[in-house]
Amino acid sequence: MNVLITGHSRGLGEALADIYLGRGDGVFGVSRTPLQREHGSLTQVSADLCATATIDAALKLLFTTRDGPDLVFLNAGILGPIAALNDTDVATLQRIMDVNVWANKLILDWLVQRPRRPQQIIAISSGASVSGNFGWGPYAMSKASLNMLIRLYAHELPDTHLTALAPGLIDTDMQSQIRTVSAVEFPSLQRLHDAQGSESMPPAQVAAEQICQCLEALKTLPSGDFIDLRKQFPIP
Repeated sequence: MNVLITGHSRGLGEALADIYLGRGDGVFGVSRTPLQREHGSLTQVSADLCATATIDAALKLLFTTRDGPDLVFLNAGILGPIAALNDTDVATLQRIMDVNVWANKLILDWLVQRPRRPQQIIAISSGASVSGNFGWGPYAMSKASLNMLIRLYAHELPDTHLTALAPGLIDTDMQSQIRTVSAVEFPSLQRLHDAQGSESMPPAQVAAEQICQCLEALKTLPSGDFIDLRKQFPIP
């Protein structure tokens, strides 16, 4: 099986890459920085997904034959500032939308044109896309847009199963960034601060395993849906 993973060199993306490389699958990675290891089944290209004009060329470098990916994880994303929306300029919003939404649109457009389309596409979303908590404006807006993007492309990729998946809290660099922001000013952060080191915020490797275990079950749900992994498949 061929697996395309964006943002494959860090955090959840790296953990997913490790799982599929360990299974002997072909992993095709797109990330700003390469994964610092050698593996015969790993093909990767460096690309800044904020520079959307470079995405088509990067994908062509990855897949030089007619064979495309069977499974896709649209994982790359950026948090942006935790701040009041009226303190956030449009240029910052645009950069976050470029990475979290428009880069994924261009990847989906490329997949639509492939002679053999993927069986399944997982776009990593967030509970922030529906909660609307104070301070999360750019990230929440981008993930809400991603949810709708996936719902709309489900109509255009009828033979592919798509899911916008919120995986829950994961102990990654993004959470480290969040822990530097005051929960007094932004109360919704307190739960995340408190979750550090607990079972409710597992390391990336554990979260990646949980996602992989649910892939077949996700196919039984309507294509294009937003799914909160914690609510749909609670861990015992």
